[in-house]
Amino acid sequence: MTPVTCFAGRKVALFGLGGSGLATVRALLAGGADVLAWDDSPESTDRARDRGITVFDLHDADFSDFAALVLAPGVPLTHPAPHWTVERATDAGIPVIGDIELFVQERRVIAPDAPFVAITGTNGKSTTTALIAHILREAGRDVQMGGNIGTAILSLEPPSPNRIHVIEMSSFQIDLTPGLDPSVGILLNVTPDHLDRHGTLAAYAAIKARLVAGSDLAVVGIDDALSRAIADARSGPLVRVHVGPPQPGFDGLSARDGTVFAADGTAIADLAGIGSLRGAHNWQNAAVAAACVRALGITEAELVAGLRSFPGLPHRMEEVGRRGRVLFVNDSKATNADSAEKALTAFRDIHWILGGKAKEGGIAPLRPLFGRVAHAYLIGAASEAFAATLEGQVPFTICCTLDVATARAAEAAAGSDAPEPVVLLSPACASYDQFRSFEDRGDQFRNCVRALS
Repeated sequence: MTPVTCFAGRKVALFGLGGSGLATVRALLAGGADVLAWDDSPESTDRARDRGITVFDLHDADFSDFAALVLAPGVPLTHPAPHWTVERATDAGIPVIGDIELFVQERRVIAPDAPFVAITGTNGKSTTTALIAHILREAGRDVQMGGNIGTAILSLEPPSPNRIHVIEMSSFQIDLTPGLDPSVGILLNVTPDHLDRHGTLAAYAAIKARLVAGSDLAVVGIDDALSRAIADARSGPLVRVHVGPPQPGFDGLSARDGTVFAADGTAIADLAGIGSLRGAHNWQNAAVAAACVRALGITEAELVAGLRSFPGLPHRMEEVGRRGRVLFVNDSKATNADSAEKALTAFRDIHWILGGKAKEGGIAPLRPLFGRVAHAYLIGAASEAFAATLEGQVPFTICCTLDVATARAAEAAAGSDAPEPVVLLSPACASYDQFRSFEDRGDQFRNCVRALS
């Protein structure tokens, strides 16, 4: 745990008693703060009480008594309307912050030079966070990984000069961290997302830009217009990362054809044969990770060793088995077309399992990649809509359930003439029509693969 001593002796309001909220309460109490914590969910307040945390209904509080309101990132700050606690805090003139801001303030007090890597982007941030942490650990560094990737930042060990914090940040978390000042700030990409919480794409991009604006070193992927503009506006140290053919005068790191290159064209790392880093999007992740860890003193040999031993993340193009020539890939995290696109570009001869609770736009944006699909196997609520999109372009079978789809896809792939047919679960849908979560969906796919004769 990281005790938050910078609020010692002061009264703090906290709203949101999920995992990060509970960790924040403990960290504030350990640092000597007086915490009044609340949640509108009775289940959450009961869980907090069961864990020995005193809860107080903030409806009855005088917000002018508080030094700050600590808000859970899932609670609306501005859109579609500020949460009632935010309105009360604004009226009282107190700051509204999140748990990462508490870490930032504590780091500034106890170890201002402690290495702190912050990663954001619409897509790829979890893989890049895990990859950077893995390379650093494999090289013998003391690494703490958390944030949006799953472990609350204040549950991690405190910052110190020889300990590197590698933290994934969502736009919601950035919005609640006004003092964000990482040693290395990474922006992978910006595409439309969470506009219901930020209002406009411009506002969303501006929040993402704040992560690199306050960093000592910025690493920015420049293959979309919004990220490129953010890089161009940067005045401090900057490493640009580009995926694709060489660009005249480009002075950053680039990746193409499975290789990461330095600015002078020298090959830094060969990604061929690394199953966890397939596809152009993972070439970008690897190049960004290379820029980051090199800045932290990792040698080229340590970089290559870390890349080659990276196991990947569950449910993100995860290789879950082979049956003869057939490769089975769990990409259950692909809950929309943009995410599914990454997997479709990484393989050919695909037996594609897709469907669930459809997102806006469906799979129509994936039409240019339909030629990579040998057959589609449809499950869940989106089956009929997706069948209409695939009609006449991709052979398909409506299977209804995941177990049926996996069995039929495996049988067809085994009979294929392709050198490495792929059974790919990349649903392009939310999971909630048939599963508890995308993790549950991916776990059930893994079980279906294991159950094959």
